Amino acid sequence: MGRRTIIARSDGNPVFRAQIENLYVEAMVLADEAYGCFAVGRGLSGAPGEAAERVALACESLKTTTRLMHVIAWLLHQRALLAGEPGASRQDSAARLGEVLGSDAAMCMRFDPAVQRIVSDSERLFDRVSRLDAQWQTALMRTPVQAMLGELRARL
Repeated sequence: MGRRTIIARSDGNPVFRAQIENLYVEAMVLADEAYGCFAVGRGLSGAPGEAAERVALACESLKTTTRLMHVIAWLLHQRALLAGEPGASRQDSAARLGEVLGSDAAMCMRFDPAVQRIVSDSERLFDRVSRLDAQWQTALMRTPVQAMLGELRARL
């Protein structure tokens, strides 16, 4: 018997399930770190009273949190699809990741290294999930020839 290759698609195969679970754990850990970092009100490496930097930190906190919540919502939706939950569909708005909210790199350089790392990690996580989503969507699309072959196989 030959070796069987597992294709990473969202059809419930083990590779897809493992990727979703691993990404979910990573996203939740990062969300917890972000909460802890932004909640304590620190993050500014310069003068703590500068209003522009405080506003920039608040804005970056919202952007980072939003990025993470988009990723977590998408992952939870994928888990619901895999579990076969009746309300989950590939046409739901949660099936799409949405647009990335980029950070202000110049302003982020003024934040504490911990904040810089969390912002950067959240952007990388969003990018990874976005690429995986695009790959899986492409893998799910079938060409007309593939559709006809599937119909022939079903009849045989």
